[in-house]
Amino acid sequence: MEKINVFLDDYRKPPEGYVLAETIDECLFFLYNYDIDHLSLDHDLTSHVRNGLMLVEIMINKQLYANRITIHSANSTGGKAMYNSLKQAQSDYLMPQSVNIYLRPLPLRPFTSRMLSIYNK
Repeated sequence: MEKINVFLDDYRKPPEGYVLAETIDECLFFLYNYDIDHLSLDHDLTSHVRNGLMLVEIMINKQLYANRITIHSANSTGGKAMYNSLKQAQSDYLMPQSVNIYLRPLPLRPFTSRMLSIYNK
């Protein structure tokens, strides 16, 4: 299975080397059909109901993961809820301990290469 990096966001452009998913359905397509090395998630999407937290809940229930998951949402409440749900899934052994989970909010304005160098670590 081909290994890719996925960036879920309906506003920001993905970093170089990432495939853009603008909806949770697009993101789920990649989770089901590809081996994802890095999955970067936003909370606020065009659909206020089908947001990043809903995706995280589906991922936990369906056991869909990536090697590394970063929550990049600028929505501090939504981003923390996503992060905490993933960490709780690890604590409950519903998600492999080997998955690295990060909370690294990105600004809504365009980000610089220096920001991305920190983000990609």
